[in-house]
Amino acid sequence: MRKTLLLMAALLGAQNLSAQQTDKDARMQWWREARFGMFIHWGVYAVPAGTYNGFPMNRGGGEWIMNRSKIPVAEYQAYAQQFNPTRYDAEQWVKMAKDAGMKYIVITAKHHDGFALFDSKASEWDIADATPYKKDLLKPLAEACRKHGIKLGFYYSQAQDWNNPGGSAARKEMHEGWPNPDSNRVNAYTKAHSGHWDPAQETQSFQQYIDSVAVPQVRELLANYGDVAVLWWDTPTNMTDEAARKLQDALTAQPNIITNDRLKRPNFPGDYKTPEQKIPNLSDLDGTDWETCMTMNGTWGYKSYDHKWKSVETLVRNLVDIASKGGNYLLNIGPMADGTFPEASVERLIGIGAWMKVNGEAVYGTKGNPLPVQKWGRITQKHNGKNTTLYLSVFEWPADGKLQVDGLTAKISKASLLGGKGKVTATSHGPGAVLTVPAKGTNDIASVIKLEVEGKL
Repeated sequence: MRKTLLLMAALLGAQNLSAQQTDKDARMQWWREARFGMFIHWGVYAVPAGTYNGFPMNRGGGEWIMNRSKIPVAEYQAYAQQFNPTRYDAEQWVKMAKDAGMKYIVITAKHHDGFALFDSKASEWDIADATPYKKDLLKPLAEACRKHGIKLGFYYSQAQDWNNPGGSAARKEMHEGWPNPDSNRVNAYTKAHSGHWDPAQETQSFQQYIDSVAVPQVRELLANYGDVAVLWWDTPTNMTDEAARKLQDALTAQPNIITNDRLKRPNFPGDYKTPEQKIPNLSDLDGTDWETCMTMNGTWGYKSYDHKWKSVETLVRNLVDIASKGGNYLLNIGPMADGTFPEASVERLIGIGAWMKVNGEAVYGTKGNPLPVQKWGRITQKHNGKNTTLYLSVFEWPADGKLQVDGLTAKISKASLLGGKGKVTATSHGPGAVLTVPAKGTNDIASVIKLEVEGKL
């Protein structure tokens, strides 16, 4: 009898895990097909734009200026009077994302400075109550996303909050360039007060903050903007399992929502991992869904003097590299305080979009490379019934017109060049295949060869 009961319990457990995986696969389907999204870091920190007391930040993104410079709460909140984004055009933002080939947007509904881009009843430190703009910024964005078929997600800093009392603060000492004669005292206070530097941050407990601000605001985000595709948590500083459970329970209002892995480690792993500012090596991947988030320059929130922009070539090749490893690319924009994107960001979105318009099928809905890594570029694949479609994104076009594809031994039934009319032919060559290609590729960034291959690889 005992063995029978144990067997039944094991079977029920296996069935439950299978049902959970089926549910996850259904929720994640659109995300796995999208492969490319836009991250938006925007808030009051766009006003100082990386500079405090006339001195630029030594390091870190512009969104960290309050913590890095240990700006007092009242002084930082005064910046909100200058945050009046009258040039904000949500539909234009969404169209730029869509034209760049992005399928979803994740925006900082509330970052670590605690400022909400929406009209919140849980705190007056928001766009409607603390600024001259006085209008919810997320509602028009949600409407534009619905209109143009873009999924919308919200970043929410669930633990760190430097303005709403009780929120956590990372224990970073002040090492900024501006001459603050009080820095030793401030750093000593920070060490003694769990990262806080202003008594105004400590008028209630962390648990009171969770109950009075974080949970109610998450509920507002899930109730007032239609379907929310993603809840993107960040930095679980001082987070507890109890607090994480309350936040996760709030998500039941949107059963199809997906979440990342930053709510509270390790007990709340979410649906996917989030490597930041780096693309994992193949040896680092374990089969879990993942998404690299990355800046176009060196900052997430707008810094007026950060001109270290990645080239369109680098950004496109990053996207292809990530897709070839089965991941997603969440590429960041840091809008200015007036509501516009920096011109350099717009130029890069246009450049990426031009490549994606011709070659997007090599990214959307693909799986990772089934062959050895190739020196000349990256490979993605799609299953086509019993057969396979391979997309070869060639970064280094062969000068001799011969492209060696190591490890490809299956029969190639068809070969073509996306966006080009040149002929591509294939022959077997030892442990691989050789493609005879036109003298020139279609694109200096990456030319894509499409191969129809018999069987599943």
